[in-house]
Amino acid sequence: MIIVSACLAGVRCRYNGDAFPNEKVIELVATGKALPVCPEQLGGLPTPRPPAEIVGERVINTQGADITPQFQAGAREALRLCRLAGCTKAILKSRSPSCGYGRIYDGTFSGTLIPGDGLFARLLRENGVEILTEEDL
Repeated sequence: MIIVSACLAGVRCRYNGDAFPNEKVIELVATGKALPVCPEQLGGLPTPRPPAEIVGERVINTQGADITPQFQAGAREALRLCRLAGCTKAILKSRSPSCGYGRIYDGTFSGTLIPGDGLFARLLRENGVEILTEEDL
């Protein structure tokens, strides 16, 4: 079983209320091979919501609010679902402060990328889950 970012499965859960559908991910979900999750929604954040980026060890939105606790709670809940479903692999939305893997935005809201992982991706990596992004498909 594969855990996937829900926005890649066509769920309108991104910060702006949109999805980022990926046909390969949608097919995996449709055939019962993948479980879609949105760590940000699982952490209690609404959709739509202000954009957020990682600044140091905190997640800050464009309004200056520290929403790290919601991101952490959502990452933990998504990991719990991952374990319950027996997922050993993940396909995550690139550059996201939750799901980004390898490269994330630098916290200036300027579109600049830096090396790093989102909170959910980091938690998955620390727990031995193989991670890909939609860019790897």
